[in-house]
Amino acid sequence: MLFDTHAHLNDPAFDEDREALMAGLADKGIGLVMNAGCSLESSRDIIRMAERYPWLYASVGSHPDSADEVNEEVIEEYRKLCSHEKVKAIGEIGLDYYYEDIPREIQKKAFRMQMALANELDMPVIIHEREAHDDGMRIVKEFPKVKGVFHCYSGSAEMARQLVNMGWYIGFTGVLTFKNARKAVETAASVPLERIVLETDCPFMAPEPYRGKRNDPGYLPKMAEKLAEIRGISVEEAIAATTENAKRLYRIQ
Repeated sequence: MLFDTHAHLNDPAFDEDREALMAGLADKGIGLVMNAGCSLESSRDIIRMAERYPWLYASVGSHPDSADEVNEEVIEEYRKLCSHEKVKAIGEIGLDYYYEDIPREIQKKAFRMQMALANELDMPVIIHEREAHDDGMRIVKEFPKVKGVFHCYSGSAEMARQLVNMGWYIGFTGVLTFKNARKAVETAASVPLERIVLETDCPFMAPEPYRGKRNDPGYLPKMAEKLAEIRGISVEEAIAATTENAKRLYRIQ
């Protein structure tokens, strides 16, 4: 059974058929899902969702697009939410310089505050980093005890190997299946298999041949098939390895 290490099942894209989708995931080979928070409000929502499904877990945090909400009061709320038994990580947090709707200095401050909380609570983090490789690495190195995953990884293979050497995991989405995904394929081929996890980032990033459509955890086998092809291993081996990696990442027995 596969572990979807990053999903957004609380997204409005699932409002019409969420219950049916959730009920059918086991039949599609999905055993565990991490539902990632993007703001204080969404973090509270996904905890409520996780309470309903034994196979669904939650992370809490403010995405770079919500960095302007982060202050000491919000950090205190996250501190309380992290005591919930279904909360296994802080995230998704980080930097996004692609649109820059939120000024970079505000993003960096929010990122550091949430990394400090992860350091305090000894929890893994889920990093969103887009077009911000230098600043992202600089801040990560400020917190050497904090580990986690760079989700939907978009950096170079060299940077990924550096992260792995520091104890981090690398997350791959449906981008791995895209015909123009040369950098992602190179990275997936070169980092140790025991540091790779798979994710949908649904409802975004649907794999081929569903690119452009709504994504959901049921498409995760497509990523496992592509990873197996890249690594020259069986699909079963890819599933077993990435699932165990994800359990280790999120400290789930």
